[in-house]
This record gives sequence, structure tokens and C-alpha cells, in this order.
Amino acid sequence: MQTHQMYVNGEYIKSTGDEWIDIINPATEEVISKIPKGTEEDVDKAVEAAHQAQQAWELTPNIERGKIVRKLGDKIAENRDKFIDLLQEEQGKDYELASGEVDLAIDYFRYMSEWARRIEGEIVPSDRPNENILVYKKPIGVVAGIIPWNFPIFILARKVATALVTGCTIVIKPSQQTPNTAMEFTKLVDEMEEIPAGVYNVVTGTGSEIGNAMASHKKVQMITMTGSLPAGTKVMEAAAQNITKVNLELGGKAPAIVTQNADLDLAAKAITTSRLANGGQACTNAERLYVHESVAEELSQKLIQAFEATKLGDPRESKDVTMGPLISQDRLETVEGMVKDAVSQGATVATGGERADLAGFFYKPTILTNVTHDSDIMREEIFGPVLPMTTFSTIEEAIEMANDTVFGLSSSVYTDDLNEAMRVVNEMKFGETYVNRENFEAVQGYHAGMRQSGLGGADGKHGMEDFLATQVVYMQYKK
Repeated sequence: MQTHQMYVNGEYIKSTGDEWIDIINPATEEVISKIPKGTEEDVDKAVEAAHQAQQAWELTPNIERGKIVRKLGDKIAENRDKFIDLLQEEQGKDYELASGEVDLAIDYFRYMSEWARRIEGEIVPSDRPNENILVYKKPIGVVAGIIPWNFPIFILARKVATALVTGCTIVIKPSQQTPNTAMEFTKLVDEMEEIPAGVYNVVTGTGSEIGNAMASHKKVQMITMTGSLPAGTKVMEAAAQNITKVNLELGGKAPAIVTQNADLDLAAKAITTSRLANGGQACTNAERLYVHESVAEELSQKLIQAFEATKLGDPRESKDVTMGPLISQDRLETVEGMVKDAVSQGATVATGGERADLAGFFYKPTILTNVTHDSDIMREEIFGPVLPMTTFSTIEEAIEMANDTVFGLSSSVYTDDLNEAMRVVNEMKFGETYVNRENFEAVQGYHAGMRQSGLGGADGKHGMEDFLATQVVYMQYKK
């Protein structure tokens, strides 16, 4: 069993506290590692190191930063199998999803490295003679990054690669449930002499203590967090003390609309992937299904067949496993309680609806029918392998129900009617809408939510620009 340390100013250091957090393998319930339960003093040391390193890192030529970011991706690639194994062990991902996440992290570093030569300003015409208005894009400064447990290496890449290529220094807090991939990545950073001390720092601990200390620190210029709505609310409250910029990806309640003009085989396959990927533990997962009444029975049968074909188990024991455990006992009990409440409110269990008879935190893929739109399970984020479905008569009704939520991250529609698809796309109030495909974003796109799903975004040009500040220079010259 490995015992980790903090990483601050280019060195592994002990926490100023003396408490530890056990990391549990959710498939076996065994303790696999320990991390320090960090303190506010630990955060202060890390932020100060990042602050001291900021100016020199900002002045490093963009192309040199890009080469370093590229090399980090290459080093993950060299250790690909190690990262896959760690993901399977600490988070319970099946092999296909774990390998896909590692490959996406590699791709993200390589993609972001290419932006080194593309960070551009503008020249704007002035109203005065003998003057140019110059618009510069500069690093925002010290970034604090809070990494979630559900995609621990990909979202680390999303935050670290973007920060470093734009000239920001960073302090990250990995999840207290899945820190092992982040600590393995830190070994790669530590091996690279090209990365100056203080540019990349890691503090471990609880979100309530470490996250609050990071968000409220006076020398942090941006806090970027991926997590739950309650956690995001606390981060905003802490950041408000210093008017610190926040970049938040929070919860989702993604609707999937299936019309009478849909390819039902395609819809069933894509919705199964969108619901059961990572055991339903992703904010982009399809969380609720609205299907036209004329095809509801046929689609439900195809979905039941697909859900029942899912193979549960410890993903490290077999590559044939297609869904691993939930992350914790608490998550298992929450999902179980939500299904019981839904049944008490009139829902019918079409398949699943109970824990799997396995060691670890396993819940069977579940489909609920006869669910009303205003029921709790249609309105609250499940974050588990449960799909509630209801029917609609008109496309207007489907769009209205889909938009009736406090969240606004992902959505999807299945139809072969182009006019129908365009109407749904234009009227949906979500940051992402997927048409006839599973829910998952691309590194060159833009991943952002509306309403209570967050502020700011990630990926592509627009996500990169969130790490930049704008400086305008009014340049007078003599003629």
C-alpha cells in the first residue's frame, strides 16, 4: 500500500497536519493507499510557491511551454498501462473506459500544446489620430484546480494542460477518493527538469477544508472546479471574498428525447452508452428519457435487452466487464434510496432495481417506466446506472419537459427528421446537444453548461481563453 505526500515547489513534502485519508478500491472495499489530510497552511505554501514561480513562467516563450505540455502527454503515453490499471483500481472503471480516459488525457496535453502559437491579441482602430489600441491576452495568474473522482486523469489534463500552455501556474487538489492517478502524474512532472519549481503543485485533503482555502486565497486568480452543485456553491462563496474568477462545471440532468422518427436501434445503443458509462457517474450521462408514445414500448424492450447484457464485476479481473462499481458505499445507498422513492411515487422497475450480489459497491443497471415528469428521480441528479423514462405526445411537450430543470449541461435528441432535429437544437437550453449519438464531448469543442450547471467552460479555443486575462493598451505615437 502506497502512502503519498504533498508536492510543493518541486519537492515532496509532509503535510503540516498529522491525519490521513484511506483510499478504497470500490470493487473490493480494500484500502489501497493513503493521502495526507492537508491543512490551510499546506495550501498557503503551495499557492505561495505558484505565485513566486508565476512571472518567470509567464515570460517563458509560448513555444517552450507548448513543448513541455506536449512532453507531458508523451510521458503519460509511455506509462499508459500503469494509468489504466490505477484508474481501474481506484475508480472501478471497465477496461474500455479506463483506456479511453487515459488516451483522452494524452490527446488533451498534445492538443493544448498546439495552442502555444495561437494565443493572439488584436489591434483595434482608435478614434484619435496617432494612436493604436492594442489588445493583449495574458495569463490570468495562479490557478487553483479541484479535480473530481469520476474522471481523475482526464480532468487533471483538462486543467493542467490549459493552465501551463497559457502561462499560468497551478495548484491542484485531487479527489480524496481517487488521488492515485494524480500522484502518478506528479511523478512524471517531478522527472522533468524543464518544469520550474512552483509551476505545478499538489495538495491533498478534503474539499471542505482544502477547496475552501484554495478558493478564498488572495493570491489565487482563478479557481476551476469540476464537481457537484453544492460544492460549487461553496467555492463561489469562498471566491467572492476576493472577487476571484470561478470556472465551474457542476451537475447535470441530461434529457434524451426520442421521437417517432428515430432509428430505435441506434437510439437504444447510444442511450445505453450515455446512461451506463462509468456506472452513470458523469455529469453528461443521459439522466432522463422522453420517448414518443408510439415507439415507447419498442424502445423500452431494446433498452432492457441492452441493460441486461451489461456485465458487472471487478474490471481488473476481466476485460469482459462492461460496468464496474459505484465509487462508494454512500453513493450506492443514495442510488438505492432514489429508486425506492421513485417506486413509492408510482414508477415501475422494468429491469434491475437492486444491488448486485457482488463484493464492492455494485448496483444493477436499472430502467424505470411509468415515471412522471415531476417526480423526484426526474428532477434530481442520480449519478448512478438508473434510467427513468416517460412518454410525450408532441415535440413541443418533449422540449418543454426537457428544459424544465435547474441544470443545463448536456442533452440529446434522436430523430431522422432534419426539421425535427433542428427545432429541438434551437429550442433546447443546454450547453451541449448531441444528435443521434452518445453524450461525450471532444477536446476541440467547448464543454460548458447553462443555469446551475456552471460558469465558464473547458476545451477548444474558448475553454483555453478562460485562463487568459485581457489587457488593453492605448498607444500614442508622434508623427
